[in-house]
Amino acid sequence: MTEGRVFPLHRLPPGFRDTLRNAPDPPVVPRPSATLVLLREGPKGLEVLLLKRHPRSGFIPGAWVFPGGTLDPADGGEEIHPRIRGLTPKEAAERLRFEDPTHPAMAFWVAALRETFEETGILLHAGDHSPGQEALVESRQRLLAGECLFAETLDRLDVTLNAGDLAYCGFWVTPECEPRRYTTRFFAGEVGRDAPVTPHEKEMVDALWLTPSDALARNEEGSLPLVFPTLFTLEELAPFQTSAEALIYLRKKEVHRFLPSPEQTPEGIRFSLPG
Repeated sequence: MTEGRVFPLHRLPPGFRDTLRNAPDPPVVPRPSATLVLLREGPKGLEVLLLKRHPRSGFIPGAWVFPGGTLDPADGGEEIHPRIRGLTPKEAAERLRFEDPTHPAMAFWVAALRETFEETGILLHAGDHSPGQEALVESRQRLLAGECLFAETLDRLDVTLNAGDLAYCGFWVTPECEPRRYTTRFFAGEVGRDAPVTPHEKEMVDALWLTPSDALARNEEGSLPLVFPTLFTLEELAPFQTSAEALIYLRKKEVHRFLPSPEQTPEGIRFSLPG
C-alpha cells in the first residue's frame, strides 16, 4: 500500500463524506467500464477535456471527469472488428493482460470510443473517411436513443476506429464505500484543436478544455471537484507541453491496478492505494 494522501473535502465531489459513512456491506461488485482521456494542443500547451457530471447523477454527482462509462454487451461483439484499425483482439488482451469471454479485452477500447462519442459528440475515427458534422450529430442521436448499435453507426458513417492509436494508461477500481462501483480501464488519445464538444445533457452539464496544471489549481481552490483517479492522471500529465510527449510517456508506462482506500481524517479524506 502506498502512503496515503489527505484531500480537504472542498477538493472532492459533494457528499463524498456521507458516502464514506454509509458504505454498503458487503461492497458492491464493480462493473467493467472504460474512460478516454482526450488530449489536444491549446494556446498554453497540452489540454485535457473534463466533463461535469449532472448534480442528480447516481455516481459522483457534480464531479469533473473524463468521458467514459460501462461496457455494453455489443462492445465485445465481433461484428465491430472490421471497423477497428491498428489493434487485434489478441493484442488487446496482451495489453490489458486480461481476457474474459463475457467481456473480451477489445470491448474496453470500443466502450471508451463509444462512450466518448455519446457523451461529447467526438468520434475518434481513423481519418480514412470524414463524415460531415450533420451526419455525426444524427448518428449520435440515434445511438443515444437506442435505435442502433455502435457497429451499425460506424457502418452508416463508413468510418473505422483508430483504436491502435490509443494509449492504455490506467486501471482503477472504485472504492468499496461507493454504492456504484466500476473496474475502469483508462485510455488516452489526441483530437484536433477545433473538434466541437457537445455534452450529453442527461449526464453532463458542462465541458472544459484545461491544461492539467490549470485543472489542478482550480481543484486546489475548490471550484473543480475531482475524484482521485482523475487527480492522479492530471498530475501525471502536468509535466508535458504537447500531446505527442504525453502519449509517448503513457504508451511506455507500466499500468498497475489501483483500488483507492479512503478514510475520514480531521483534515479531510485520506486516500491510500493498495493494489
